[in-house]
Amino acid sequence: MKRPNVVRALLASDEPSVRWKVRVHVLGEDPASPTNRRLQQQIRTSPRVRALLDGAAPESYRKWQGRHWVLQTLADIGHPAGDERLEPLAASVTRTWLHRRYYGEYDPSTAPRSDAVPLIAGRFRRCGSQHGGALLALVRLGLGGDAADRLVERLLHWQWSDGGWNCHRKATAATSSVYETLLPMRGLAAHGSAPARQAADRAAEVLLTRRVLFRRTNGQLIRKEWTRLHYPVYWRYDVLAGLKGLWDAGHLDDPRCHDALDLLESKQLPDGGWAAEATFSHGVDRRRPSADLVGWDGPAAHRMNEWVTADTLAVLAAAGRR
Repeated sequence: MKRPNVVRALLASDEPSVRWKVRVHVLGEDPASPTNRRLQQQIRTSPRVRALLDGAAPESYRKWQGRHWVLQTLADIGHPAGDERLEPLAASVTRTWLHRRYYGEYDPSTAPRSDAVPLIAGRFRRCGSQHGGALLALVRLGLGGDAADRLVERLLHWQWSDGGWNCHRKATAATSSVYETLLPMRGLAAHGSAPARQAADRAAEVLLTRRVLFRRTNGQLIRKEWTRLHYPVYWRYDVLAGLKGLWDAGHLDDPRCHDALDLLESKQLPDGGWAAEATFSHGVDRRRPSADLVGWDGPAAHRMNEWVTADTLAVLAAAGRR
């Protein structure tokens, strides 16, 4: 393998976020060291962050331009915590996800449609990825006051007996969705209180019982798309996102991760990096729906993507596979 060469290449990247990810998550350097604190200040003033903040749409959840997505992105690329200029974005996101509609509930089989959370067949149907993504961003960025605690309370209230969340409204939907469970698991683990930690451990079982990618019934691959690498993933899912989440939750050493780690490792390119094999966005053309505010060096099967490579190396390092 040529991993040491690719680490050197990433440390020479023009992107301070890539350099920070490698130093902190791959090489294991102290994030509070003077070098890495200076690097985070470079991230804070970088053209990428300026473009994200300048382009943030007032609607919190507009894909992929709303303030929710901007904060979630900043949290992932190493923006320093406690930046007061982000508080208006945090306040907007908090108003969205702690609106009174999320404190009401109704049973559609016995009551008319309501602006509240449906309770169907004894399970709350709520898109946990929304509240979970907001929780993860607020905790990592040190924003929003007690909003993180209130998001935790809502997620715990809606958590299903198998450990996850699902917003599917069919009564026959009786198991949690990895899409709706990944971000709550990460956010709860980041919050770190005892109830949140316990809930994150329960959520991890949704991924682990599926060995990240496979059906529990017959061991077959659930979706081919999940084997492809993307960056950013937003609310969606792939093998790298699942493993990254289990690393956050402290479960990457579980034997049920081994097949997914083998798959991730097998995707290394001859030059030592990993490619973005697909994308969940439509570029930076603001005239198109779900356009990004910034570019991420889109998919190319045989070219290293710095963002995918930095995260892959971090996961493999955490798994003892450096």
